This record gives sequence, C-alpha cells and structure tokens, in this order.
Amino acid sequence: MKDTREIAAPSKTRDILAKHGFTFKKSLGQNFLTEPNILRKIVETAGIDTTTNVIEVGPGIGALTEQLAKNAAEVLAFEIDDRLIPVLEDTLAAYNNVTILHQDVLKANLETVADHFQEEYPIKVVANLPYYITTPIMMHFLESKLPVAEMVVMMQKEVADRISAKPGTKAYGSLSIAVQYFMEAKLAFIVPKTVFVPQPNVDSAILKLTRRTTPAVTVTSEKEFFKLTKASFQLRRKTLWNNLLHSYGKDDATKEWLTNSLATAEIDPKRRGETLSLEEFARLSNALENSRPS
Repeated sequence: MKDTREIAAPSKTRDILAKHGFTFKKSLGQNFLTEPNILRKIVETAGIDTTTNVIEVGPGIGALTEQLAKNAAEVLAFEIDDRLIPVLEDTLAAYNNVTILHQDVLKANLETVADHFQEEYPIKVVANLPYYITTPIMMHFLESKLPVAEMVVMMQKEVADRISAKPGTKAYGSLSIAVQYFMEAKLAFIVPKTVFVPQPNVDSAILKLTRRTTPAVTVTSEKEFFKLTKASFQLRRKTLWNNLLHSYGKDDATKEWLTNSLATAEIDPKRRGETLSLEEFARLSNALENSRPS
C-alpha cells in the first residue's frame, strides 16, 4: 500500500529518522518542521508556481522541499550534511524536478547556480535557515550577482525583528540596513517552537524579502556605506561621534574629516546610530567618500 503521508507529518518524520538511523547534529542547527500546514503557508507566501525556480538551503529530510517540488518548476537544494544525502534521495525519489547539491552554500559560487535551471524563470530562495548562520547565508545571496527576486526564509524571531526593524527602534541596526538596502523586508508570520523536532528554545518567524529594482539609497561606494553603518553601531549606547572615532581614528586630520562630513550631511554628531535612516546614512557615507583625505 502506497504511503500517502507528507514528509512533515510527525509520524512520517519519525519513521524516516528511524529508517535511516538519523541523529541530530546540534553543530549544524538541525530542527525539522513537523507541521505540513505551515510548510504550505510558506510556499503560498513565496508565491511559488510552475513558473518559479527555487533555491533551498538546508533541506533536512525534505519536508519543505517536497512542498516546493509540488508547486515549482525546479528546486535546487544545498545540503552540507553528507548523512542526509541518501535520506533525501529516498524521501524525494518521486520528484524529478529536484536537484540536491552536497555543498556548503557559503562556499558556492552563486553566480553559476542559475545555470542549473532549465528555464529562465524568476529565482526565489525559500528555506528554513540554520539559526547559527542565518545572517551569513542571507548576505551571501544578497551580495552575489545571482538575480534573486524574493527570499522567504525562516529564522529566529529575534533576527527577523532586527532585519525588518525601522529607525529609532531597539531592534534597528547594521543588519537592518544591510538587508533593507537590497530588499523590502516584511515579517509574514510566526512559527511556534512546538512544531519542530527537536524543539528549539525560541519561536521562529517567516520573513519575506522582495528585491528592490534599485538599492534603497544611492551611494558613491557600497563598501564605504556598509563600513559606516557597521561602525555606527559598534558601541550601542554611544553617540554617532564616539562610534566614528572608535572605528575611523582619533587623530586631528580624521576628526576634521569626520566633522566636515557630518556638517555636509547635516547630521548632528550627538545623535545615536539607531536614529539615522538609510537616507541619512547614505548622505554621510557619500560625504565621507567625497572628502576622504588623500
């Protein structure tokens, strides 16, 4: 008799783990979702259909992959754990539109990934990201030349709050700016910790990121812009001025450069980094770049 249970069904997940003798590796941040309805909601949030190519990171035993494969043109999944490769070959055997790459996504040349897809449909990243490397993975995609139209990713709720935060809030920081420079960020829905095996300590959130046609602000140098935003939050409780001195230096020439740049950008040095908008950071970044001492 054919087994019609979905991979994410708790009983099916247990059977798969038992069949393959799989044990969780805490070092890889493995938490498997056992609620098919939530997985379907993720696919729906991402707007996946037969004219969408999908990249997944960390497919685990294939619970989300299965739902993606049912709807997408093609699915390309990166899995670093060699123990899961034979599991995925087993659980996803019925789907001929899934490719599993046994590779660390952070070491992958993402520019070449589009070559794996047969049709030039929009590429979306849909994944339950490992908590311990959520930010590096996201930035790896955002800073690559791969034309990712959208990302719908699960992460710790706290990280999702930081990414989608607005200026003047406690959660707002350099991560908010780095992501929002490239994408429009919206918290889609919360996923309770109780629907995972093993159960994590915190709730998760689904974050929907939509690629902007052009970056949120115009900067002379992206490298300078991101350096400035990181510097502005180094000492969280300190003023912008103290943070800039801490990162750029305290000699007289540097102080003069910083003073003049702040004046040009019309930004009060006594403000704190979390009060500055992306536009203000762009103004200051451009001022710093345009008057940089030779």
